[in-house]
Amino acid sequence: MAISEALSGFIVASFTLLFITLPSSTHLPLVVDLDGTLIKTDLLAETASRFLIKQPFRFFMLLVWLTQGRSALKLRLAESICIDVAALPYNEALLSWLRQEKARGRSIVLATASHRLLADQVAEHLALFDEVFATDGNTNLKANAKRDALVSRYGKRGFDYVGNDWPDVAVWQSAAQAHVVSRLPRLIDKVRSHGNLGLTMDDGKPPLAVALFKAMRPHQWMKNLLVFIPLLAAHRYGVSTSVLQALLAFVVFGLTASSVYLLNDLVDVTDDRHHPRKRARPFAAGHLSLLHGWLAWPLLLALAFTLAGLGLPWRFTASLAAYFVLTVAYSLRLKQMPIVDVLTLAGLYTLRIIAGAAAVAVPLSFWLLSFSMFLFLSLAFIKRYSELRQAREASQSSALRGRGYDPQDLELVSSLGGSAGYIAVLVLALYIQDSHTASLYATPRFIWLACPLLLFWISRAWLIAHRGNMHDDPIVFALKDRVSWAVAALFALVFVLAKVVS
Repeated sequence: MAISEALSGFIVASFTLLFITLPSSTHLPLVVDLDGTLIKTDLLAETASRFLIKQPFRFFMLLVWLTQGRSALKLRLAESICIDVAALPYNEALLSWLRQEKARGRSIVLATASHRLLADQVAEHLALFDEVFATDGNTNLKANAKRDALVSRYGKRGFDYVGNDWPDVAVWQSAAQAHVVSRLPRLIDKVRSHGNLGLTMDDGKPPLAVALFKAMRPHQWMKNLLVFIPLLAAHRYGVSTSVLQALLAFVVFGLTASSVYLLNDLVDVTDDRHHPRKRARPFAAGHLSLLHGWLAWPLLLALAFTLAGLGLPWRFTASLAAYFVLTVAYSLRLKQMPIVDVLTLAGLYTLRIIAGAAAVAVPLSFWLLSFSMFLFLSLAFIKRYSELRQAREASQSSALRGRGYDPQDLELVSSLGGSAGYIAVLVLALYIQDSHTASLYATPRFIWLACPLLLFWISRAWLIAHRGNMHDDPIVFALKDRVSWAVAALFALVFVLAKVVS
């Protein structure tokens, strides 16, 4: 963390030095764009996204308002949606330089295509601007309209302008100096051709493909290995057709999960910006446009269901649909309901196993479903416990943002989670005594060795969480933990011995 903060400080200082050493006319007002320049997101996309999330059944109103003009659309959204301007992802390097210029006595002006209702909130929060130009009435203050307003107020070449995109070209042409916040060579060359190029600054965003890949969370696909459990439990791993179907099921679930992660991050973007770790997620940090998210998640979902419909049984597709619906319900509402949220998470893990059984056409095992439900319920409680513990350490007394728990629930969550984990061990022990188990294994008694292994792993996971060293997602933690890998290897060895040793 210290290294990261030092590096961030060095970058800000470097950009500030570049700005200070850049020749400029400090008597001219410095006009700065908002969307994509001062902030790494777009307020029209922010308000439209929040509107869709809060009132999904009124999505058609966006089209109705748009027919009245973009300025009318921006007004209606600004009136309907509250934006936490303090949590927006600001371009800190640019903001630092603007404050330096302000301290030198320079007039700083905000000129944005966002509606004035939102622009004024940003201006009030930053306490930096001497004047604000914004979309108002019937005028959408973008491109030529913004240029005309600024030229009318300050005269041609009577201001310097900081922008980031192609619509700003018209404004740059009329500015004394054109400062560009972008890494696009074509855009920079276009501004340079006008002969007034000032500073060029990186917008701080990774390439689109990199940001989208990160938002899809491919490392979370490891959770979908659960679809292979029914194949292994039924000892069908020697049947090539079943293996191929399980592999396809894994890919389909991965695409669906990525689609859901994108949608979940769109829903949670405001809450994530207040979280010490989640604020670095692509949407929350402004590294990925919300518009790209609303385009990408339906495409991934359509691809997943197309593959499922073409290559897998209908029961698998039905399970996939149930998984998606339940996940969306969790993202929109269920995660805010205590106890219901962790039961839902456990159910989502169990649904992966149900879908895996449907993919390879094997009957569902009562013991397997019971075991998975209790085990993943325990892990879900660990996730909530970690969040509550962080809140308590931060002396937070109110409920967790976007959750239904208070820090005072910490001990109860620990008790319920530990109990659920131990019940999973009990289910495993009872499974050994089942008559069907005897038909699958040469020596079922070997499976008893799995019980102390599981007891150790669950107890250790809770001990680590209690000490505050657990990642808030225990599955991700387990994937990075060498001890967990060792326990998993021994667990698998136990079942191999039970199968082959007579």
